[in-house]
Amino acid sequence: MVMDVYEESVEYLTSCGLPVVEEEVIDSDLIQDVFADETDSALPTESTGLPDTPTCKSPEEMLEKRLLVLRKLLMSEETYLSELETLLMPMKALRASAGTSQPVLSLEEVQTVFYQLPELRDLHREFHSGLRAKLQSFMDLEQNLPMHLCESAFQLSVGELFLKFVSQLGLYRGFIDNYESAVKTVRKCTQAEPRFRTLAESMMSAKGPDKCRTTYTFEALLYKPLDRVTKTTLVLHDLLNYTPADHHDKTLIQEALRVSSSFLSGVNEGSQCKTAVTLSRGERRQLVRDGFVVDVHEGGRSLRHLFLYTDLLLCVKPKGGTTGRQSCYRFCWYMPLAGLKLHWKPEQEPPADLQVKISNTREKMFHLRSALHKYMNEDKGSVSRATDRCKKKLEACEVWLLTHKPSFILELQSTSSKSHTIHLSFLSELDEWREAIIKLRRKDPETVPPDLLSLSSSCIKLRMTQHLPLYCLQPGTEDNSMHGTLCVVVHSACGLQQPASVYVCVEVDGFDIFDRKAQTCLSSYSLTPQWEQELSLQVDGARHLHVLCLSEFQEDIMGRATLQLDPTEMLKKWKKITLNLGLVEVTLSIKYIAHTLKAPSSAPLQQKPVFSVLIGDAAKQEGVLVPHIVRACVEEIERRGLAEEGIYRISGASREIQDLKLAFDTNYWEAMSRVRSADVNTVSGTLKLYFRELPEPLIPVQHFQSLSKAL
Repeated sequence: MVMDVYEESVEYLTSCGLPVVEEEVIDSDLIQDVFADETDSALPTESTGLPDTPTCKSPEEMLEKRLLVLRKLLMSEETYLSELETLLMPMKALRASAGTSQPVLSLEEVQTVFYQLPELRDLHREFHSGLRAKLQSFMDLEQNLPMHLCESAFQLSVGELFLKFVSQLGLYRGFIDNYESAVKTVRKCTQAEPRFRTLAESMMSAKGPDKCRTTYTFEALLYKPLDRVTKTTLVLHDLLNYTPADHHDKTLIQEALRVSSSFLSGVNEGSQCKTAVTLSRGERRQLVRDGFVVDVHEGGRSLRHLFLYTDLLLCVKPKGGTTGRQSCYRFCWYMPLAGLKLHWKPEQEPPADLQVKISNTREKMFHLRSALHKYMNEDKGSVSRATDRCKKKLEACEVWLLTHKPSFILELQSTSSKSHTIHLSFLSELDEWREAIIKLRRKDPETVPPDLLSLSSSCIKLRMTQHLPLYCLQPGTEDNSMHGTLCVVVHSACGLQQPASVYVCVEVDGFDIFDRKAQTCLSSYSLTPQWEQELSLQVDGARHLHVLCLSEFQEDIMGRATLQLDPTEMLKKWKKITLNLGLVEVTLSIKYIAHTLKAPSSAPLQQKPVFSVLIGDAAKQEGVLVPHIVRACVEEIERRGLAEEGIYRISGASREIQDLKLAFDTNYWEAMSRVRSADVNTVSGTLKLYFRELPEPLIPVQHFQSLSKAL
């Protein structure tokens, strides 16, 4: 990669006519050794969507980039003006025909369709003329005074021009408010009036310096002002970055950026104008949901931004803008929703070496959190370099865990046998994606081949999720959040339509230093399952508790709910709650114990054995009144063994009993799977073996005589 950058730099300098002295080729191994400490970071090399700050060190470089931004803006203004002129071209003729006996559009429809467009054209004409005059005078000066290029660039002033322009952005407010009405009118008239349809489907505009003719639909051109108003703020941001601190434009550009940003913040973020893209045929493709996921491709994992539209899923790669260019997205893949098949499953346990890396990263995060607390207390409001460096390391750890830690897998397969696999950290998040996709798929969406370049480019403007789901990036992580132990006792559930064996999964947010999810054992087949099981979670920064109810058939998520955690209300006292998960209601009790957290063990957690352990200790470590092995075996025997001759008397195969014993000692969920399919005499034999190997009899020796007398 270093050599690629070097070769690109040589090519750029040569194209500018500057002499280049080629150095000897540096050994790549040496480069790797020199930069080993610097590159030991889990952060992606590409930005996640925020505009880059300039890396220029000298005022000359900044002024050169500033001039490049202004020249590109002038070219884009010419294109935009051409599009507005094309849009307004039929206005006079349509208005004139409105007074005839056979109007194409009524006068009211003409006013709705072209509302505020002439004013926007005049605003940009004036701005374009002023900017062109400024740049033209600079270009003349540049030709006459080649030795004083930096000085002349410093004298180029555009701040007042931009300030005057943004002060009139209120014209866009009227256009935005009227946009939906204009689009509805255009669609209605396109269907009802053949003459307008002919016009609306073949609008010709000259585009680019070569004035090539481009065909647009009327609705596509009508969307251009919406696209333009957001670019103003982005250009001002770049312009401010490349304006030296002592330049007389600095304060003017800052004020213009403030006015422009204030205007955009007043625009309703949830409006259709914000979340929709107009296609070439005039259809409306609406953004429903977006977020960051881990995409699996060619055996590797990468963070990607996933966008769910009304007719397709789009996966893009965040690509940070190089110096002088804004951030963007690069297309990865897309899948139509029509006929899309979904399957989910929990990821398998990672290999031992990866488990060690995960444990070490969590331990590192814990110590970074402690150091960050210390630095922030010492800074007293300011941000020192040590604090900033600590935050970056913490962010790197979170990104690495997000990418590599075991998660939930969502497999997508289209009708053309094309498939993709994505990973999500929380089961609740996976269910939200799955539910949204299924809901749209039921509407039988029409598959319209998208313009992938335009669709990927529009993602920056349409996205609702701006940042990676990293807890260290969220403001106020210490305020009104839990740091200690969260205890959840799952009592029972009701509302099942038919008897089923179900379990409850709970998840918390916050730093991923400790396990953030836990689940109960499987209940017996019942309409009102009972657990009375306590789940304990170490939490650092938890604010929400996600509760899900699932059947033993893993893909069947029966319902979910999210509970806001209140540290004050739940501190050291149990709070009983009945949560409505949709079709199911789950009753649970919650208690929060605040305390100083200890560093997590670097050794991966392993399940403690249950055989040859006091029955009270086994129940305590599982957080239940009756150990899982007893409950599971008894319920299975009562489900299908009561009619079996000699049940509890005839023993099963010794080898199968030993296999089931090992499963209960090492992996409870594997044991539950085996119990469902094992011979019922093997299940009863395993239960008898458990009681036989108890260190103390089920009825303690000291109480046996008392019990015998009572009987």
